[in-house]
Amino acid sequence: MERMRDVLRGSLARSLRELTDEDRLAAAWPVACGPALAAHAELLHLDAENVLHIRVAGAEWMQQFLHMRSALANDLGRIAGVRLAAIHFEERQQQGRAVNRSTAAPKRNRSRS
Repeated sequence: MERMRDVLRGSLARSLRELTDEDRLAAAWPVACGPALAAHAELLHLDAENVLHIRVAGAEWMQQFLHMRSALANDLGRIAGVRLAAIHFEERQQQGRAVNRSTAAPKRNRSRS
């Protein structure tokens, strides 16, 4: 099963080459974190410093995303072909206001395949 996932990720990466960085990240998002988890966050934008801004649907989901931050940054970057400097999470509040929670640089993946 893991081998099939790697094949699909590689195929997606090749098909995304013609898109903008933000569009490639958006297409890679449900693959990198899975469709169930992806449904609880929204990619907002990629800024000039290559920090990806993501809005998360509440504190209960924030913990899950924070736990997966390094893996998400590595997987998103690899699948989309975009070098991410960091991922910035903000929590969507009930009243519509967002609260900043975390910005952290991804761990560098030393092995390139």
